[in-house]
Amino acid sequence: MNPLDTPLGFCSNFLFVPGTRPERFIKALDSGASGVIIDLEDAVAAEDKDMARNAIRTAWPCFTAEQKKRLVIRSNSPGSKFYSADLILAQELDVACLLIPKSESVDEMNGAALVLPNTALIPMIETAIGLDHLREIANSNQVIRLALGNLDLQADLGMVCDPQETELQTARYQIVLASRVAQIAPPIDGVTPSTDDVVRIQDDAERAKRMGFGGKLCIHPKQVGIVKAAFMPSEEEVAWAKRVIEADKASKGGAVKLDGRMIDRPVVLLAQRTIAVAGKH
Repeated sequence: MNPLDTPLGFCSNFLFVPGTRPERFIKALDSGASGVIIDLEDAVAAEDKDMARNAIRTAWPCFTAEQKKRLVIRSNSPGSKFYSADLILAQELDVACLLIPKSESVDEMNGAALVLPNTALIPMIETAIGLDHLREIANSNQVIRLALGNLDLQADLGMVCDPQETELQTARYQIVLASRVAQIAPPIDGVTPSTDDVVRIQDDAERAKRMGFGGKLCIHPKQVGIVKAAFMPSEEEVAWAKRVIEADKASKGGAVKLDGRMIDRPVVLLAQRTIAVAGKH
């Protein structure tokens, strides 16, 4: 299995579910979420880590092959005493994707890739060190996209952000830029803490799309539909993408103009992604 050949690169929404709540695993998969993250980190107390791993291990045979492709496990951070056991679990289950919190170095990512050669990796950028090492992390083995841990990053930087998290705009831009330079999928934006403020959730998701993010993390099923709608390509965007792909096919990969605009490889790749995202929703 090629770890880079995964639909998770196109998912616009990822729903967290605690590893200690196996009764919610199938509910999360049936919630409409494109990707589901079974959490071993923040949602699980230190004394419950073993219980959570065992719950995942027990539930795993019950998932269909299609469901396993949509499942992500969030490990504990590489610097924690729980991380090795999480990698062993991921190796045992041959998980499609591992979300690694507080990622800070290329060595951490390449080390995980050695243990999990069949697993796609999503590093979470949540610390000043991780932000400083963005480009190396983005170019690490088996990394398919980056994710922003916005709340932890605020805490690590000593920030007190306004409701729009204006103070994190530079960090968001850096993550989008590093992803593009590394030619990996657009990154995943962080969570909106409120589960009831529909306007805030919608505004956060729309800001993420405008900035170049390809998805957003969700902490409650009520957020999924709002986020999905915000990232869904419009009919005009899909129609344009189809015309670009048709023009590129007719030119057999050569340079071509469409509506006065030169269609080069980045434009074709954007069009292909637009069609893929529209289909994955």
